[in-house]
Amino acid sequence: MSANGSLPYRRVLLKLSGEALAGGSGVGIDPEMAAYIAQRVREVHDLGIQVAIVIGGGNLWRGEPAAKLGMDRSTADHMGMIATVMNGLALQDAIERLGIVTRVQTAVEMNSIAEPYIRLRAIRHMEKGRVVILTGGIGSPYFTTDSAAALRASEIHADVIVKATKVDGVYSADPLKNRDAARYSKLDYQQVLDQQLRVMDTTAFTLCQENAMPIIVLDFWNPEDLVKALRGDTAVGTIISA
Repeated sequence: MSANGSLPYRRVLLKLSGEALAGGSGVGIDPEMAAYIAQRVREVHDLGIQVAIVIGGGNLWRGEPAAKLGMDRSTADHMGMIATVMNGLALQDAIERLGIVTRVQTAVEMNSIAEPYIRLRAIRHMEKGRVVILTGGIGSPYFTTDSAAALRASEIHADVIVKATKVDGVYSADPLKNRDAARYSKLDYQQVLDQQLRVMDTTAFTLCQENAMPIIVLDFWNPEDLVKALRGDTAVGTIISA
């Protein structure tokens, strides 16, 4: 499946936090939130855009706080990787109930429930019109799912990373604390670094910069914003590029 030639993006990687699945409680998996995400994914898929998704696991487990309380960091992070697989399976179920064939791949092998992550296989799935959910982080501790998103986007030759947030873009200051905060419609990588704007963790952002991977930051909970941004509407969100 290929995108309409008038669209600026052919293949996108959607980065979701685990909390996106949690609903108001902030923990666990809310089927209504999974259905909401699935609907947004279907809208993008219906445009003819190939979709990969990286999802976090913070709604089920957070490795870093556990490590600070004395747990071995590698053990804590591996538990977080498993949490992302659980989220991926929930999301797969919601998307497939909308009639879209979906594959879950994981960097932590669980052959009975998900495919191992294989770059060329992921690309082939997308070329066939399937949505691919990439879980298990990068398969190693000490790396966030932001880093996994940056790495996987580069590996599968995505045209852009869409970072789904609760804020409608990147601001000069926290808009919840400063009424004078201004939203940027466009930034380059150096501006983000110079102004110390929190977009991704440093490792992930540096990887995007080195590979000239554009990032769109938008409000995922405004139902129309994702499709608008992927149609090239610069009034939606913030795009960070070279």
